[in-house]
Amino acid sequence: MSQELNVMEPVAKPSRPKGWARWRVLTLLMAVFVSLAGLRVITGQDMLTDAGTVRTTLTFAVPIGLAALGGLWAERAGIINIGLEGMMIFGTWFGAYFAWSFDNPWIGLLAGTMGGMLGGLIHAVATVTFAVDHIVSGVAINILALGAMRYLSILVYADIPGAGAAQSPSAPSFPTLTVPWLPEALAPVAQSGIFLISDFAALVIGLTTRMSALTLIAILLVPISYLVLWKTTFGLRLRSVGENPDAAESLGVPVYTLKYIAVVISGGLAGMGGVFLAIVASQIYQEGQTGGRGYIGLAAMIFGNWRPGGLAMGATLFGYTDALQLRGGGAAIHALLLLLAVVLLVVAVWQVRKDRKGIAVAGFLAAIVLLFWYFSTDSLPRELATYSPHIATLLVLSLASQKLRAPAGIGKQWRASRS
Repeated sequence: MSQELNVMEPVAKPSRPKGWARWRVLTLLMAVFVSLAGLRVITGQDMLTDAGTVRTTLTFAVPIGLAALGGLWAERAGIINIGLEGMMIFGTWFGAYFAWSFDNPWIGLLAGTMGGMLGGLIHAVATVTFAVDHIVSGVAINILALGAMRYLSILVYADIPGAGAAQSPSAPSFPTLTVPWLPEALAPVAQSGIFLISDFAALVIGLTTRMSALTLIAILLVPISYLVLWKTTFGLRLRSVGENPDAAESLGVPVYTLKYIAVVISGGLAGMGGVFLAIVASQIYQEGQTGGRGYIGLAAMIFGNWRPGGLAMGATLFGYTDALQLRGGGAAIHALLLLLAVVLLVVAVWQVRKDRKGIAVAGFLAAIVLLFWYFSTDSLPRELATYSPHIATLLVLSLASQKLRAPAGIGKQWRASRS
């Protein structure tokens, strides 16, 4: 008895239940939290999950997350925005200057956001209208921002006490928000040291104590961006421009207009990140205070696979490692070596199941080296701990690179077809 096999008929992939991706993300976050709580108990490094680390993580993660959101908006429309760093610089200068001039941080937020939008507009004119290479235009904006802001500082702050070519006077900060009675009620629980329970209490305290109003706005922008880009007609059209502008144009979508809107919004978000650095993190504009966070934001966006939730996790990862090296130095980062070694062992076992023996062997050997390093030392050198956030970002990007998918039309020059 013979059976006929139609090789031309594709095999249907099993459909995943609705909300599967959301539950996968929640499971991943829970696994990370449980792992850190367990690591705290094993190593005795309480600052791995304490409230101070949570607050410091937010301080470092918010400007990176805003830059990453800016990159998301631009690249979903097909425009690479290397100029995020320069747009953040615009935001730091204009935000601090107007907040100081009017003694009002909200006016500084508006001015810094508009400064970033100006940088986005310049990038849009260059890349969309004049078809300049996206990388060249972005690098030019970064260089322009450095020189222009120094010139303005010399011009404006020359006769101001405590200010000069490299910094502004002190600016007023945003109000902070604290949930009444909750931190005090949870403080004994957080100090108890009970596995998971004290860690969760510390997390809640960190998220409900002295949070800047701008931090709350930045956190809310993540779900807002998701809803706008994935749940509205406007967002569908904007993403179609980044995937296939020719098809979008054939359906009547205004490709040029949407690219302009996306890049200007991108600049505004990056400018808002600059305002955070100047008014929340330091209350003063200082030359060079962005510290490459625009580029790190791009790395966080790529790590997040061009999705709002993913880039938020990438920004949090960088902010967390930065917070640990600032608060605990090499000892706190040293504890993460043990966790990283376990993760690499799990990855090695998974790669064996996937019949990728080369990657499995490399992961296993790396895990052995990290375990030896952890048990033979008590702390990381200060120089290495300082660069641990960058190392963590590169490591995660290398592990996640196989499943990344950029918008199909990203970085391509496009011209409307002529009838």
